[in-house]
Amino acid sequence: MNTGQILIIEDNLLNLELVTDLLEASGFNVRPAVTAEEGLRLARECLPDVVLMDISLPGMDGLRATEILRADPLMQNLTVIGVTAHAMKGDEEAALRAGCDGYLTKPINTRTFATTVAQIMESAKARRSSQ
Repeated sequence: MNTGQILIIEDNLLNLELVTDLLEASGFNVRPAVTAEEGLRLARECLPDVVLMDISLPGMDGLRATEILRADPLMQNLTVIGVTAHAMKGDEEAALRAGCDGYLTKPINTRTFATTVAQIMESAKARRSSQ
């Protein structure tokens, strides 16, 4: 059973509900945000273990929001996982360049999603502790 806190920044309410349900069922505490701006505010307030960042957000996109997180000393070490339905050649590289620690595509696999998030979270923590 996981006990980490996850901030989900997702503008599609059906996707937000599905991901929230999957993660809460696995023991995570979830905080939702539907815009990048709201997500950045919540990230500063709660300093989550993981940020699930939708790449295609209205207004400020998830790549720009990730760059802002990485530029803020308070939030630069948060684990950020980029999530997108528009997976094109080069998108994963762009997400990693923006500062994402991992990258997932939609539709998500509901059976393995929470485990995959936990694995990315642990890998990122191990990477940061060895630096």
